[in-house]
Amino acid sequence: MTEPVVKVKDLRITFPTLEGRITAVDGISFEVPAGGALGIVGESGSGKSVTSLALMGLHRGTKADVSGEITVAGTPIVGTGTTEEGGAVPQASDREVRALRGNDIAMVFQDPMSSLHPQYTIGDQLVEAYRIHRPQATGAEARKRAVESLDRVGIPEPGRRVNSYPHEFSGGMRQRVLIAMGLMCDPTVLLADEPTTALDVTVQAQILDLLDDLRRDLGMSLILVSHDLAVVAGSVDEVLVMQKGHIVERGDVRRVLSEPEHPYTAALLAAVPRVEVSRAQRRAAVRADRAERLAAASGGAGTGAAAGTDTGAGDASAAPAAPAAAAATTPAAEASSGAATGGEPLLSVNDLRMRFKVRGGLFGRATDFFAVDGVSFDLYKGETLGVVGESGSGKSTLSRMVMRLLEPTEGSITFEGRDITHLAEHRLRPLRRDIQMIFQNPYSSLNPRVTIGDAIGAALRVQGERDTKKIRLQVQELLERVGLESGHYNRFPHAFSGGQRQRIAIARALILRPKLVICDEPVSALDVSTQDQVLRLLDELQDDFDLTYIFVAHDLAVVRQVSDRVAVMRKGKVVEMGDGDALYENPEHDYTRQLLTAAPVLDPDEARSLRAERARLRAKAEPASA
Repeated sequence: MTEPVVKVKDLRITFPTLEGRITAVDGISFEVPAGGALGIVGESGSGKSVTSLALMGLHRGTKADVSGEITVAGTPIVGTGTTEEGGAVPQASDREVRALRGNDIAMVFQDPMSSLHPQYTIGDQLVEAYRIHRPQATGAEARKRAVESLDRVGIPEPGRRVNSYPHEFSGGMRQRVLIAMGLMCDPTVLLADEPTTALDVTVQAQILDLLDDLRRDLGMSLILVSHDLAVVAGSVDEVLVMQKGHIVERGDVRRVLSEPEHPYTAALLAAVPRVEVSRAQRRAAVRADRAERLAAASGGAGTGAAAGTDTGAGDASAAPAAPAAAAATTPAAEASSGAATGGEPLLSVNDLRMRFKVRGGLFGRATDFFAVDGVSFDLYKGETLGVVGESGSGKSTLSRMVMRLLEPTEGSITFEGRDITHLAEHRLRPLRRDIQMIFQNPYSSLNPRVTIGDAIGAALRVQGERDTKKIRLQVQELLERVGLESGHYNRFPHAFSGGQRQRIAIARALILRPKLVICDEPVSALDVSTQDQVLRLLDELQDDFDLTYIFVAHDLAVVRQVSDRVAVMRKGKVVEMGDGDALYENPEHDYTRQLLTAAPVLDPDEARSLRAERARLRAKAEPASA
């Protein structure tokens, strides 16, 4: 039997805090065979990324206390135990660990822009990574290796792009560059820590396909870390599920995903949005769950303001209790009937175009680029329109034009029968009461020096409210409604988790009681369990506040869960639009079918089948493009 390439035994990692030491990883053990693939899955705070850093020896020199044993490719990274003979377990020196990184184990980090230096070319950074471990190599040899590595990960024209800077690459291409950097010295183990978070589904599929091909072609081992079980389903042999520093379940990926033994694993699976689940099924489940919670609350249990905090995957108490039961007739049904009977739409967008000037080309002349090119649709009260597409498709530009953060180049926007396309800024202020936006990254849209109470109440003050007690009361009531506590009023943004900060962003958008809310990628960077909680909250708030949504996302499964109708965008145009269920079940456009093929699935065999289909389509397209 061959020796495992990675061995972890009784690993414990603690960090100092003002209240004492906190345990991030608590006594975990696992092994990875040569050529094997292991998935480590869990929510934020489960300890999976801390474990990844320990495998690279990156806790050395910090205040972290690491104990147990870690061996990578025969090198003892951590050794604090005793041997069978009673002696101390040997531990590699810092110099030996540095030599190990890149040579025997390489890491692909989550955010490529924070790992790539913006002032150096891609080639310079690849060459540096190679010559650190191969000092005898000449510059020409290292550069040749860099071009070969870029070609290996599918970067087009690698001989030319090796001279490009990171900002000249898309998000998916930058992730490929990080993988190329990790492969420069042919490592035995590739450790990928959330390598596809916030990437489009098509780019995510490309990265996962690439990792699978490289693992097979190079015979290396893969450790794939993710919060999403659907991401690891078709890429690993075995999966570990972590919760609060412990391994709560492990086993063959098919067994774990089909017959989970631990409630936490089952909850994670239940939280994963599925492209095959219709909007009606999702809403029925949310309403049934809400009815149960209301019945429990009326039976004497306190609603509890903290019920909506991010407590755990699939926890029914994670969604806040509502003041009244959901209406029997949903807003979506009313919207559909309004459209069918020829009622007036809340919002009409007609032949909308947004032109930007792009410098470059011959003699540096500016050229016209249309980010949105001839988009039209009507949106009815109580309806949710999902807008889906890859990065660069124009969906966020479209949402900013509707919000009138951008003034359209051509076309018209009509809200409640009034043309708002070119309203002056002073006339837009009253409109802000009716149209609000929830941004993708709540932390970047919240001032870290302003309490959340003041941040949410600022909109009331801008609209002329001067009674501070009234403002405070309204904000505290809304905080409770979105699942936070009224006592959180004076806390600062850094004191909240990602899911809680998104709830704050939702409260800020709702404080003026708007009619239309534009949700721009509101859950793309959240764990699947937190994502599920936020989506449930948005669904309930739509009923309670009679809201109309435009929901912008790149995740097709999420869009189907929340949308009555879906618009698919590509290169500034809407290539397909229709009823959500009909569009998903019978897509008419090739691009829509391509997006659906790239969507992650929980069945490992189906994931492999979809991967094979994508490979077949790529092989078919290559001769045509040659």
